[in-house]
Amino acid sequence: MTLFPDTSVQIDSHTLQGTTGVLTVDLDALAANWKALESRAVPAECAAVIKADAYGCGIKPVTRKLASAGCKTFFVATLDEARCAREAAPRAAIYVLDGFFANCGDDFAKVDCRPVIGDLNELAEWDAFRRTRGWTGLAALQIDTGMNRLGVSVEEARGLAPRVRQPDHGIALVMSHLACAEDMHNSMNARQLAAFRSVASEFSGVTASLANSSGIFLGSQFHMDMVRPGAALYGVNPTPEADNPMQPVVGLKVRVAQIRNVPKGETVGYGAVWHAKRPTRLAIVSAGYADGYFRAASGIEGTRSAQAVAAGQRCPIVGRISMDLMAIDITDLPHGAVRRGHFITLIGDGVSVDELGHHFGTIGYEVLTSLGRRFARDYRGNVGPDSKAAPEKAQPEKMAPEKSPT
Repeated sequence: MTLFPDTSVQIDSHTLQGTTGVLTVDLDALAANWKALESRAVPAECAAVIKADAYGCGIKPVTRKLASAGCKTFFVATLDEARCAREAAPRAAIYVLDGFFANCGDDFAKVDCRPVIGDLNELAEWDAFRRTRGWTGLAALQIDTGMNRLGVSVEEARGLAPRVRQPDHGIALVMSHLACAEDMHNSMNARQLAAFRSVASEFSGVTASLANSSGIFLGSQFHMDMVRPGAALYGVNPTPEADNPMQPVVGLKVRVAQIRNVPKGETVGYGAVWHAKRPTRLAIVSAGYADGYFRAASGIEGTRSAQAVAAGQRCPIVGRISMDLMAIDITDLPHGAVRRGHFITLIGDGVSVDELGHHFGTIGYEVLTSLGRRFARDYRGNVGPDSKAAPEKAQPEKMAPEKSPT
């Protein structure tokens, strides 16, 4: 069993009949989003971040689609993700953001992927592997310019800069990560830009990358040689202070398990936190926090709950969201408009992942990566041809035969 199963097929009628929910992924919208970001970043290369199973959308179908659209560079978090991405994009450059660990060099070589190095000890281990095994593979150097997460310091990076004057230095990319890119007026953006530009300029001939999804919209000075969009590819708004420029990619519909009539004054759900102020008709749907629909969006009296779309109209969630079920007030809909077995929309039809993130008390990123595996996946649009047909092949990276001990 693979960590990220290949689910890049249209959903069949038998599966549809048996599922409690359908997560739709619009691959054509995904590709359109990548192309829009690529156009904005020209002449910089536009890579794609596909970690966390491509933000819950399916790493293999997403990678295949983006590779067929022209994407040549991908970023994942782990080696397992790199293995799946390599199957989908045999010719792409694949960077592993969580970096290099001792004794895993052979795995990097087998997958032909590139660690993102963020520590001097890590760099020494990578160098030792390349030296002892004759591996000519490449890596990225992560430079911390203010995130204080992963990365060598600016001073450490300057000390490493002379390395690029050596043959086979092995550094294909220098990169940093913006901490506040979604806030275009935050002064941290300018500080990080200045710090990164000053040190990246010392790595002559090495690709430089700073901008994430929101960073692409900060201006061309942030684009450098490569941009690395992630969430924006999947429809999350990279410009929270303005309208979303991206197309929606993900939709979610869940099945109605039962229609209930609740008398005035009765309560609904755990904790009895919602009372019916009128005779109320409820649709009980088969989804809950086990599916990534957070309990924080519950309909509690005195708060504005999340909404679902039933029969073309927005309807509020009432009562506590439980593990597998939630209640939706459909009293204002015509009788018979929603029946047992029908599907109600939780994402789509105007309900965005960003709106849901607001009700969950989080961001669209977490919404996407939390959606449960119990839903059937329905991939809309052309998945794309096998990416072996990609127009450009990455430079081969080879490993010499293991040296005999002396």
